[in-house]
Amino acid sequence: MQEAYQIVGKDRPGRWLVTCDHASNRVPDWVAGGSLGIAPEDMTRHIAWDVGAAGLTLALAEALDSPAILSGFSRLVIDPNRGEDDPTLVMRLYDGTIIPANRNIDAAGIEERLDRLYRPYHAAYAALAARQSDTVVLAIHSFTPCLKGRSPRPWHVGVLHSHLDSRFSLPLIARLGQEADLCIGDNEPYAGHLPGDAIDRHALTPGRHNTLIELRNDLINTEAEQQAWAARLAPILTQVLAGL
Repeated sequence: MQEAYQIVGKDRPGRWLVTCDHASNRVPDWVAGGSLGIAPEDMTRHIAWDVGAAGLTLALAEALDSPAILSGFSRLVIDPNRGEDDPTLVMRLYDGTIIPANRNIDAAGIEERLDRLYRPYHAAYAALAARQSDTVVLAIHSFTPCLKGRSPRPWHVGVLHSHLDSRFSLPLIARLGQEADLCIGDNEPYAGHLPGDAIDRHALTPGRHNTLIELRNDLINTEAEQQAWAARLAPILTQVLAGL
């Protein structure tokens, strides 16, 4: 495993590239001595990573016989799902928690994190996506059931997509809507397009089929839950792709 990323199943033949931008809550030793200055319990929360998303990513990639790439660093160190010029690239405050090691970071500090973590991750991502001409990017994320001071989120699954390309996502939303026990969010709990984000960079710009799936993280806390969701989603994803 590289410091910046992990690749699993590089030689699998499937069309999919399953990605997990927020797979880890790791802080490298060279970043503020390996601590961002927040409580250990905060480093286990959604602010530091997408809880359960890494396990789901690995299970889905195996079920789809396709490679996966997972980040190797916390989103609080630097967020690989943001453009380099995005003001939230290095978060100073997130869901009520101040990030001390980020409060006074200067341009040189951000550049080091870009060079050692962010850019190697995206270079590896780009190389994997280019391995086939018909790659489909499947980005896996998770979301917290409730942000501090906000209303509970009712969705089990959110499908995020850009207005620039919803070719895959809209049929996927329609198919998931047939699952009677699920509440499906269409661009919920977030809007589906940020200029310069990972999907914009690796799917929209080169014209690849893509979607971003958000699972509510209380549904994928355990390996058994992650495996069960992968087993449920993989045939649906395959069916939708076959219909395009």
